[in-house]
Amino acid sequence: MNDSFNSPLLDDAVRQLGRLPGIGRKTALRLALHILRQEPSMADELAGAITRLRHEMQYCRRCHNVSDSELCPICSSPSRDELTVCVVENVKDVLTVESTGQHRGLYHVLGGLISPIDGIGPADLEIDSLVERVKAEGVKEVILALSPTMEGDTTNFYIFRRLQELPVKVTMLARGLSVGSDLEFTDELTLGRSIQQRILFSSTFANA
Repeated sequence: MNDSFNSPLLDDAVRQLGRLPGIGRKTALRLALHILRQEPSMADELAGAITRLRHEMQYCRRCHNVSDSELCPICSSPSRDELTVCVVENVKDVLTVESTGQHRGLYHVLGGLISPIDGIGPADLEIDSLVERVKAEGVKEVILALSPTMEGDTTNFYIFRRLQELPVKVTMLARGLSVGSDLEFTDELTLGRSIQQRILFSSTFANA
């Protein structure tokens, strides 16, 4: 069966849109046809926004969150508690935790989780920079807010071992979260309570 639309322009648009995660060929076609029905200025604005996003967006030099400038708005805010750092897997998790309104400290984005099966080790993540940050900034508490999966627990334990000799309290979210679930899919109320009721990481081993 020939899937070509007899239009190289439409074919190319559908192919490019289909490269996005979660976008199949039918959805890509629907998006392409929607754009085609709009004013040309809409397509220009969309293309411009995507181009600026890719070329101008950067990562915060402090926490590795996405940012329009060298420091993200959270790190540069004088109202945040700079001595408390919440460690998350990715940028989406920063948004998830922020939505609860229960964390007034800063963040540290790892950029993934330790996963030997996927070839991801500690050196591939922002763990060394976390340790250096704790030392340099005198951080008093590190909250491990990683998803309660095997990879998340492995990463939690590795970070705990790296910070164990430093004068910093290491806590983790209370286990109100479902084991095996991703942080981004947890409802705000449950996640908020887990942040409020966080526990010392070392106590999880004592009760194991």
